[in-house]
Amino acid sequence: MEFSELIKTATVEDVLLSRPGLPAVRGTLCITSHHLLLSSCPRGDLELWLLIRNVDAVEKRVQNLGWYQPPRTGGSLRDTRVSGSSGTITLRCKDLKVLQLEIPGMEECLNVASSIEALSSVDSVMMMYPFFYRPPSLRLQQGWHLCPPERHFQQVASQTSQWRLSTVNRDFSACPSYPPAVIVPAAVGDDTVAKAARFRQGGRFPVLSYFHPKNGTALLRSSQPLTGPNRRRCREDEKLLGTILAEGERGFVIDTRSAQAARQARMSGGGTEPKSSYPQWRRLHRALERGRPLQESFAKLVEACGEPAPSMERWLGRLDGSRWLSHVKAALSTACLAAQCLDREGCSVLVHGAEGTDTTLLVTALAQLILDPACRTLEGFQGLLEREWIELSRQFPFSLEFGEQLLLTLFDNAYASAYGTFLCNNERERSLCKVKESTHSLWAWLNQPEEKQKYLNPLYSHNPLVIWPSVEPQSIQLWQGFFLRWIRPSQHLDEAWVEIRRLVEGNSSSIKEGNSSSIKEGNSSSTKESTGKRLSQSLPEPPAGTENDAEAWTAGTR
Repeated sequence: MEFSELIKTATVEDVLLSRPGLPAVRGTLCITSHHLLLSSCPRGDLELWLLIRNVDAVEKRVQNLGWYQPPRTGGSLRDTRVSGSSGTITLRCKDLKVLQLEIPGMEECLNVASSIEALSSVDSVMMMYPFFYRPPSLRLQQGWHLCPPERHFQQVASQTSQWRLSTVNRDFSACPSYPPAVIVPAAVGDDTVAKAARFRQGGRFPVLSYFHPKNGTALLRSSQPLTGPNRRRCREDEKLLGTILAEGERGFVIDTRSAQAARQARMSGGGTEPKSSYPQWRRLHRALERGRPLQESFAKLVEACGEPAPSMERWLGRLDGSRWLSHVKAALSTACLAAQCLDREGCSVLVHGAEGTDTTLLVTALAQLILDPACRTLEGFQGLLEREWIELSRQFPFSLEFGEQLLLTLFDNAYASAYGTFLCNNERERSLCKVKESTHSLWAWLNQPEEKQKYLNPLYSHNPLVIWPSVEPQSIQLWQGFFLRWIRPSQHLDEAWVEIRRLVEGNSSSIKEGNSSSIKEGNSSSTKESTGKRLSQSLPEPPAGTENDAEAWTAGTR
């Protein structure tokens, strides 16, 4: 297939581009293999550079106008244009951006719409933009080994000998969605692991996500066991989970389905870990929505955010009706439960739903952010995403080394990117498509010194403690920087963060110049905290989860 076959009209003049909150721009529209470009007339400034893969929906409307355009000054009769129709194309993008293109001529409008639809629907991974993008500042294969399983295992091995690095999945035969190397209990061999994999949906057998050094507990993830209606058993799976717990210890299985959904799954071949076969493990059901209900909730919220000038009553009604904040609260609560079991109860935790993806990974990733200060650094957070997702919290603004801009950048690149980091569904598919050999890594770009500085939190201060987010209704807030970023200007907020960075850097320089070299990290942290306090009067302060909040939450869940 050639891209030229999909582009019916490559260039259209006199196109009017409209975007919420910005003045309309008239110019020349160009369609390339991967981008939609619009340069303004007569200056020729590039007003739009849109990766076509970002387009989620194309809406077109053709209308009869019957207008006459006289010849341009100094032009010929061929410049005279009489048309009976024109068209409007609305592009709804995956990053929530909404663009409107008014195109003269019905045929041109339909051709442009058809071209965008075809190009945005190309499903061949190797035809996507990352396989063609070659920035001069990066080299191929740079940044692809940010957090290999071997490095993660070395960290675990330095703290305990109860786990080992297994290559049972080196050819993806045990589990096509797991990497070639995974961390499993040291007491079980690869034959046992391979047989346990056949007892779990999709082969996703229990693997280590996080080792809690405070008390030696472990956070694991998997998919559901295939017990079925006849309550089938697997001795190898029972042994794998049994070796994690010492005699007299107990663990928790956090099932992200409701008890009813788990029973229904058993009738179709899935199921749960029965008490008789896993006597040391106690099952807790915490239902988290996934799939279509979650997508519909998200769509309702996006639609509500895009409504022009709603009344307060209508806005609050639509926000509540979307149930999005309820989903956020449920995810945070479940992650807090997992963290509580590990840190306060001293119990290991296995998290799974049906397939062991989506909600499972959400819970394990959030729990690690709560428990592990290393995951709150820029490098550690990248490693967490690499481990769990390739696969957030505003309540602790000083405890995260990265800011909102990193999360927005990751979201944008997850759906439409010049980099191959988020391509394909699993490690096996990435290996077959040679993604790491043929595309650039997003991490390599973000970790360049000049880029990295944009994503750092100037108020960051290392916090070695567990951070317990409050899940009270008044603490759950709409992420305005995401849902409203194309609707209202962010200029003043951006300027505020520039000022914060300037003050922090200025204070740090003054301390270095006015004091001896013996001044250490403690003064640096206090400088950031004092800067934060001075700015707190002019910037909204997000609610912070305190130790009292944690105690209240713990008491309410026991």
